[in-house]
Amino acid sequence: SFLMSARATTIERPSSLETHRDEDGNLRVRLRGSWTVEAGGVALEEARKTMAGAARVTLDGEALEGWDSVLVQAILVFRREARDRGLPFDLIGIDPGAVRLADLAEAVPEKDDARRQEARSDFLTGIGLAAAQVSANLRSTTHFLGELTLSALRRLSGHGFYRGQDLLLMLRRTGVEALGITALVAFLLGLILAFIGAIQLEKFGATIFVADLVGIGMVRDMGALMTGIVMAGRSGAAFAAEIGSMKATNEIDALETNGISPIDFLVLPRVIAITAMMPFLTVFADVVGVFGGGFVSWAMLDISPSLYFQQTSGAVTLTHFFSGLVKGAAYGLLVCVAGCMRGLEAKESSLAVGAAATSAVVTAIVWIIAACGLFQFVSYVLGL
Repeated sequence: SFLMSARATTIERPSSLETHRDEDGNLRVRLRGSWTVEAGGVALEEARKTMAGAARVTLDGEALEGWDSVLVQAILVFRREARDRGLPFDLIGIDPGAVRLADLAEAVPEKDDARRQEARSDFLTGIGLAAAQVSANLRSTTHFLGELTLSALRRLSGHGFYRGQDLLLMLRRTGVEALGITALVAFLLGLILAFIGAIQLEKFGATIFVADLVGIGMVRDMGALMTGIVMAGRSGAAFAAEIGSMKATNEIDALETNGISPIDFLVLPRVIAITAMMPFLTVFADVVGVFGGGFVSWAMLDISPSLYFQQTSGAVTLTHFFSGLVKGAAYGLLVCVAGCMRGLEAKESSLAVGAAATSAVVTAIVWIIAACGLFQFVSYVLGL
């Protein structure tokens, strides 16, 4: 409630009302108990219906024990209903403070857009709104990619500007500091792949091919894929939050006022850093994942480490290796684009910063999965 109780705050009885109509058609509505938020409200619709056919309406508050904004709302409801029906309206025993607040509420006209308009919920409207949202997202993404391309060209021609120390900081944050979580996820993923392969291959007495499954799976696809997803949750969200916070504190406006492009100064060093570090993180994840599969093979399948790694080296080719590197760099680019774009799109509030970080993670993961599917299709068509 936006009002403090103007009478005693002790609630003796819950809010209630009684209606009485005399022989002349005069309707008296008696309010009883505490008309406060804590005491609970009263449905006023039934009481309003009793006003039909009345000659005069009187709102009696002699039995009130406490009030807040609930009473003010009741006064407004009965007064407006009486006015709409053309009935005289009287107040008896109502605290003058509540009456003044009701008068003040009626004195200020309601804005035309104060009430939320109910959106149509039919199926075709939903399809149209979804299509409009997709179209807007495509336009904003295309515009951002165009700006990023122009920024890269400016940098190549020597006209772009960002600080070298910012690039070094981003290289450290997206590279060295990400090794721990990457190693953990990759090792567990190697364990999972080995367990999945062992369950099926043991039926045919071909457990040695667990090494092929883990090696090819990690090097060709899963190492880059899981590293990209980890970086989406780690670096993509951080980029969106950082840039969104800078926008909320008008730092982006300050850069533009001084003639510095936010794309050049903030986005480009992040893109360079994460795109350069993702191949190294992918190789690191591949190695750790293969070791995870080797641990399962040695501990549960009685495959010696030397035999496991010999089988892995024979199965994994340079095509698999370089395919994983290309995918890792592409996933890193997608993560950075999603994070920076959502950060620049954020509204100027703390709530919008959190929403931008969440949207960046979701967008990056969706893009990575879609890109993985596209890579698989291209590999199938090319016979790789």
